[in-house]
Amino acid sequence: MKQTSIGRTISILSSVIAISAAAPALAMNHGKFSQDGLPEAVKVPAGNVVMLEAVGAGEITYECRAKKDLADQFDWVFVGPDAKLNDRAGKQIGKYYGPPATWEASDGSKVTATQLATAPGGNGNLPLQLVKANPASGAGAMQGVSFIQRLATKGGIAPASVCAQANLGEKQIVQYQADYIFWKAE
Repeated sequence: MKQTSIGRTISILSSVIAISAAAPALAMNHGKFSQDGLPEAVKVPAGNVVMLEAVGAGEITYECRAKKDLADQFDWVFVGPDAKLNDRAGKQIGKYYGPPATWEASDGSKVTATQLATAPGGNGNLPLQLVKANPASGAGAMQGVSFIQRLATKGGIAPASVCAQANLGEKQIVQYQADYIFWKAE
């Protein structure tokens, strides 16, 4: 009987250790994050600390539409993202989708946000971005997020192909990657 009890205890402890090892992926970096070298426009105000870092990798959909108030001119319009959010080790910890732009942790908690500023992200890359988070829904990793930065962007800009009357309504998907830094008030 004792061996069965010990076996169960070891099994339970192994499960607790496995769960504990997975938890840091959602509660990563609770410290300082250097914003040195970032454009002023996308810096997070003092009084906030990094609570989570993620790498977003996926796609952005654009649609060929008539320009507002210029029915005879056309442009590729951002429709929305669909990306996985991974920790720095490559493990998926959530997803990013929209509209509206929504960052959702694997635990089901999620947050939307309002854009405050952008800065150039380099030729062929989405701009860097600073957004102010709305209150999170669902209990979990996204609780308490105050700001989100989009940094280190790669790709994601509107297609270079022609957008004209002939392909009005056509959708194109482009690949992108970006770092998302989630902040909370100190």
